[in-house]
Amino acid sequence: MNYYKHPTAVIDSNEIGENTRIWHFVHVRNGANIGKNCNIGKSVYIDKDVIIGNNVKVQNFATIYNGVVIEDDVFIGPSVTFTNDLYPRSFVWGEEIIVPTLVKRGASIGANSTLICGIVIGEYAMVGAGSVVTKDVPPHGLVYGNPAKLMGFVCYCGRKIEKRDGYYCKNCGKEVEVKL
Repeated sequence: MNYYKHPTAVIDSNEIGENTRIWHFVHVRNGANIGKNCNIGKSVYIDKDVIIGNNVKVQNFATIYNGVVIEDDVFIGPSVTFTNDLYPRSFVWGEEIIVPTLVKRGASIGANSTLICGIVIGEYAMVGAGSVVTKDVPPHGLVYGNPAKLMGFVCYCGRKIEKRDGYYCKNCGKEVEVKL
């Protein structure tokens, strides 16, 4: 075992990458795959068959259900909830349909946000705290609210960028190509 597991964590999966840290009361279901150098905070639930890339930080109390794929270098804030069923009921009538969600490389999801299944969060996009995301977010998109709306764009460094003959970051000096 080349990862840290707190004694209270329940890990049913054997697909945990090197140097990953899994803290108090986490439950990782069978078939979940967690990459290298991740930090999984207290009381996180990771459902079966979830895929989490390398260098991902999942903060306390996040809930990640089957059908979610999280790419490398993603930040998931505290108490974020991913859904996987568009028509949830306590009893499944017929075949269970899991609706996938994809979070692309470098994206950040703010605290207490809910992501409705079937969406894609673009590369380096940012979801503001408390948002309910019901639609795809473009690469570098900044969304927030209920429902979340596109309010601008952010740089690789996470700061809001301004439009000047392209999109330019005052913080790090990078120019970002924005595709709508």
